[in-house]
Amino acid sequence: MLHQSIQIIRDEHAVLAALLRSLEMMLERGAGNEPENYFDALRAMLFYIDEFPERQHHPKESELLFPRVARLVPETQALIARLDQEHASGEAAVRELQHLLLAWQLLGESRRAAFAAAAKRYLAFYLEHLRLEETVILPAALKVLSAADWQELDAAFATNCDPLTGKYPRDPAYDQLFTRIVSRAPAPIGLG
Repeated sequence: MLHQSIQIIRDEHAVLAALLRSLEMMLERGAGNEPENYFDALRAMLFYIDEFPERQHHPKESELLFPRVARLVPETQALIARLDQEHASGEAAVRELQHLLLAWQLLGESRRAAFAAAAKRYLAFYLEHLRLEETVILPAALKVLSAADWQELDAAFATNCDPLTGKYPRDPAYDQLFTRIVSRAPAPIGLG
């Protein structure tokens, strides 16, 4: 049986992974002839990461899911400690990227390399983080958590309603953010 919380986590991971890969493609492509749209799309992507995964998704994993799995599957404790540390530092990491992007936009090409290097490290880190959650933590949770655990997790994650998954009632503010990303990002990432 697939629990609602597991499906929500996987949906949110899929959206985040797609956004990270889009950010990576944009980084490889460069600003081209429309730098304002380019920077606007990148800012919107980073804002989304800061706004949703960092503030809603990660706290529930760290506070509700991880402690249960660590208690019942002791061999996951070191990995869970690492993932918790990554969650704790995630907001600062995305804010640093936002700052580096702004420096590149406002101060010019001399700041591009710093943003590009930091973004590549961030993307690699984050995709690996998602992979470990999907391949180690979620399978362990499915094996050991009780019906009562799943009931609490399902109720908690049901309140997330990540607007970019397309599965929840539309929020006009997030509709505007999504539209901004899609309309400003160049094709094939967005409509450009």
